[in-house]
Amino acid sequence: MIPLSVLDLAPIAEGDDAAQALKNSLSLAQHAERLNFQRFWLAEHHGMPGIASAATAVLIGHVAGGTSRIRVGAGGIMLPNHSPLVIAEQFGTLASLYPGRIDLGLGRAPGSDQLTARALRRNLSADADEFPQDVLELQDYLSDAPRQRVRAVPGTGLKVPLWILGSSTFGAQLAAHLGLPYAFASHFAPQQMMEAVALYRANFKPSAQLDKPYVMLGFNVFAADSDEQARLLATSMQQAFVNLRTGRPGKLQPPEAGYLERLPGEALAMLDSVLSCSAIGAPATVKQAMAAFIDRTGADELMVTSQIFDHQARLRSYEITAQVHGMV
Repeated sequence: MIPLSVLDLAPIAEGDDAAQALKNSLSLAQHAERLNFQRFWLAEHHGMPGIASAATAVLIGHVAGGTSRIRVGAGGIMLPNHSPLVIAEQFGTLASLYPGRIDLGLGRAPGSDQLTARALRRNLSADADEFPQDVLELQDYLSDAPRQRVRAVPGTGLKVPLWILGSSTFGAQLAAHLGLPYAFASHFAPQQMMEAVALYRANFKPSAQLDKPYVMLGFNVFAADSDEQARLLATSMQQAFVNLRTGRPGKLQPPEAGYLERLPGEALAMLDSVLSCSAIGAPATVKQAMAAFIDRTGADELMVTSQIFDHQARLRSYEITAQVHGMV
C-alpha cells in the first residue's frame, strides 16, 4: 500500500472569504492526520480570487502548529518569485519550529499571470531558465557546510527535504540529475506524465537525500456515498477549470446539476484532458479507479486533491479515500 497525501489550495468558496478558507485548511489537515495521510501540502498561487494560499510559508506554519504528526509542506514554492535565501530562511524557520515535519516542493512556474508576477518581483529579470541554479543555491543554504559566504539563519544545516515539481519533462530531468524526489502535476496537466516519469526513473542519480527514484503523482478524488452525488460534487472543480481557461477565474462555485450537458464540445474535451487523472464516485468506484491508476503508473505516492465546494463533503471525500485505500 503506497502512502497517500493531501494537496490543498485553500479554496475560497462562493459566499465565503479567505479567513474561512484558511480555517477550512487547518480543519482538513487535522482530519487528514487522523486518517493517516502522509503529508499535507499547500500550493503557492497569487492574484486568484478563489485561492487563499498565496503566503504559503505563513500558512504552512499555521497548519503545522495545529497538527502534531503529519508532514506539512509546499507543493510548491514557485522559486522564480523569490530569492533562494529568503526561502531558505523561511523554511529553515519552519523546520526549526517543527523539526522532521517540513517538506519543500519547488516549481519554476510563476503561479500567477504576468502582471501579478511583475508586482511580486517588481521586475521580470528573474528568469525561469535560472531555476536549476536557484535550486542548487537554495540546497547549498540548507546544507551543513554552505559554499556561499552568506548564511541562512535559521536554515544552515537543517537539510529540509527538497522536491522538484513539474508538469513536463524539464522537471523530470532536473530531479533525476539532482537525485531529488519528483512530484508531477497529473491532477491538472497529465499529458506528459508517463513520459516524464519514465525519463526521471531512467536518468536518476543517487544523492545524499535520496538513493533511488521516488515519484509522487497528483490525483483528483471526488468521493461520496453514491456515484451520482460524487459526479455532482465534481462540477465545482469542472466549473473552476472552464472559468479559468476562459479568463474568468473566481471563487469555487456550488455544484451544478446538469453542468456537463450544457457545455460545448471544446470545453468537454478540455475537461476530459486536464482531469483525466481522477476518481469520481462511490467508494467502490473510487477504489477501482485509484488502484488502476497506481498500477498503470507505478507511483510511489499519490497526492490527492479534492476541490469540493462544501467543506463537510470534502472531509467525507478524504475519509472515503482513506477507507478504500486501507489506511483506517
